[in-house]
Amino acid sequence: MLRNMNQLNDLHFDVLKEIGNIGVGNAAGALATMLSSQVRMTVPEVRLVAFNEAGAIMGGEEEVVFGILVNISGDINGMMMFLLAPESARVLVNGLVGGDSEEIEEFSELELSALEEIGNILCSSYLGSVSSFLNKTVSPTPPMLTRDMAAAILSVPAIAFSKMADGVLLIDTLFETEEKNATGFFLLVPDFESFGIILSSLGVG
Repeated sequence: MLRNMNQLNDLHFDVLKEIGNIGVGNAAGALATMLSSQVRMTVPEVRLVAFNEAGAIMGGEEEVVFGILVNISGDINGMMMFLLAPESARVLVNGLVGGDSEEIEEFSELELSALEEIGNILCSSYLGSVSSFLNKTVSPTPPMLTRDMAAAILSVPAIAFSKMADGVLLIDTLFETEEKNATGFFLLVPDFESFGIILSSLGVG
């Protein structure tokens, strides 16, 4: 029986990466439908990191990023975030609205709405795969979009879950579109009880 996340072994991470790949595959299909083009998404790495390490991995705690946040409840409780740099946000937004802008400092209200919907579709599709794979109920809230320094955005799950979770499951993701590539990060932050439920459901708790 796991008593803290530091006890995770290679088998646990293999299972978590497989869940990541399944979730990303489902999300890629949903995103391709939105963009009306082929989108390939891969998961180069799944890592369990401390909250204060996640910002550095994404380029630095002072780097400005977009974050789309959904709270999750049901059999699994916690939070999920999708974060990406403005350059990657521009690639995905251009694909959805049919634009060719390279502007990363300013996004119109329409573009911000499009980005929020992209994040919503990605998180919902990912969580839908997790729910089906685990045969557990996972219900996301409507998304919240923000743009801020990585440290500020990551402080939200850190404050909410630091007493219940040792860290965050960081899922690096590469988006390959017909025009340009983009990178993003899924952050899955189940509370500790839910983390145990995930592993137990897979027979590796």
